[in-house]
Amino acid sequence: MAKQSPQQQEARKTMMLREPVWRVIPKMAIPTIIAFLINSIYSLADTYFVSSLGTNATAAVSVNASLDQLIMMTGSMLAMGANSYIARLLGQGDDKKASQVLSTSFFTAGAFGALLTVFGSIFMGPMVRLLGATPTCEAYAIEYATYVLMAAPFMSCNFVMNQCLRSEGSATLSMVGMGFGGILNCILDPIFIFGLDMGVAGASLATAISKWISFIILIFPYISRRSLLHLSIRNIHYSWDIISKVASVGSSSMFRNGLAVVAGILLNDIAGNISDSVLAGVGVCTKIMMFPFGIILGFGNGFQPVAGFNWGAKRYDRVAQSYKFSSITALIGGAVMGIGLAIFADPIIVLFAGSDPEMRHIGTICMWTQCLALPLHAWVAMVNMYCVALGNAKGAMLLATARQGSCFLPILHVLAFFFGAYGVASVQAIADLLSLALAFPIIFSMKKKVKAALEIQTEHV
Repeated sequence: MAKQSPQQQEARKTMMLREPVWRVIPKMAIPTIIAFLINSIYSLADTYFVSSLGTNATAAVSVNASLDQLIMMTGSMLAMGANSYIARLLGQGDDKKASQVLSTSFFTAGAFGALLTVFGSIFMGPMVRLLGATPTCEAYAIEYATYVLMAAPFMSCNFVMNQCLRSEGSATLSMVGMGFGGILNCILDPIFIFGLDMGVAGASLATAISKWISFIILIFPYISRRSLLHLSIRNIHYSWDIISKVASVGSSSMFRNGLAVVAGILLNDIAGNISDSVLAGVGVCTKIMMFPFGIILGFGNGFQPVAGFNWGAKRYDRVAQSYKFSSITALIGGAVMGIGLAIFADPIIVLFAGSDPEMRHIGTICMWTQCLALPLHAWVAMVNMYCVALGNAKGAMLLATARQGSCFLPILHVLAFFFGAYGVASVQAIADLLSLALAFPIIFSMKKKVKAALEIQTEHV
């Protein structure tokens, strides 16, 4: 692929600054949404094919969802922080520094992922037990974790490249990288699990290969100079400005994923103490709900760089327009998806539960409650993205850590103690409801900030 011409690069900037927000945000979001959906499909594909091996194997895949979150944590801080800062730098026309942010974040993420591979492989048994594996599913959990850990450095780098491609308006390239890996995983799963008789380890190997292929696709635009940004070891620059800007905004994502790991471990432990069926039911529901969550997150990832780019370019009117459009769309979309999934919750869960009635019942209850809270989750996600876009690290941190942190952890044991399996199944939905108490004051503050900037700008015109 040839390097983009100055005209093509200028066209991207014009799109971000002048095209109507109701058009540019979906244009940015749709490829990302597709990529997230495909990613959700191959995550669910592992669970679907493994479910034929029994409830214990399904529970093992659910346990390793926390391992995925742990790997994501190693790259998410750098990915989200770099995305936000790069969008603002590009809006200001500072392409050189934006490339330094990309390169510094990319190679640092790879190093963190490599450390996780080494220490996770050395302490494999204790690690899966810590993640919530029960004695009856521990062996399966070890099989699944083995190959996934080998792909950890590439997965961490993938997060950075995905986000940074979006920040420069190349959401389609990001979609191709994530999407192709997801499709490949769906193809390889049955081949490795059944054709090669590898069982749970086959699902893990299929996932690892898919992540490696995604890495090759995502890095190609950078090494071929097709992107606006240049990825190079020579561009690594550990300046205080880059470190502080990336860490301040990206730390919200790191803490969110860190708390997701903690929440997942505690949830797995409590559910596993009840039964493997409850553990598997809640885990399957979590995988299924990745579909609407992926759409919401993908839409937010289309909104965030548009808002950030225009904030950097001092187009405060477009910043306000982008939030209004995105918040209304998220609320309506969340309600529609919630109703649709709630109607078909039971037949969907049956696909994974087979003849296990307890897994079917708890999984369905878990889906119903999360569907009820889906519109609220969608709106709070847009407020969170708004904070990330404008560099509001404190607001982004509070909201990012609410869903599986400050609004989740205090109620988990209480609900489990009083309501048992039903409390475990409903805890995430109740946490989503409680997060509104944090989102309302933050959005009022953000609106005030944008309005003040717009008024100052108008006075100087």
